[in-house]
Amino acid sequence: MTDGKRYVGMTNDLRRRFQEHQAGKSFSTAPRRPFVLIYYEAGRSYSDTKRREGYLKTTGGRRFLAKRLRDHVAGGAIQSCPTRYAE
Repeated sequence: MTDGKRYVGMTNDLRRRFQEHQAGKSFSTAPRRPFVLIYYEAGRSYSDTKRREGYLKTTGGRRFLAKRLRDHVAGGAIQSCPTRYAE
């Protein structure tokens, strides 16, 4: 993202949702383009994945991601972080 902030989201179709973000179809993220996908997780159920998304949006969850991805992102700024669930 151009603002250097992280994005955490949840979808059942990661490719479609990522393309929507890149095309500016999401009002809340359109000004923050372009996105770079650097991490995703797949879950087995909607409820488990929703709970995981909630955690990743907390301070502890963001710290977890920063530590996990510190070698993959220059300067320690995570650019995007969609999560995904499988149906």
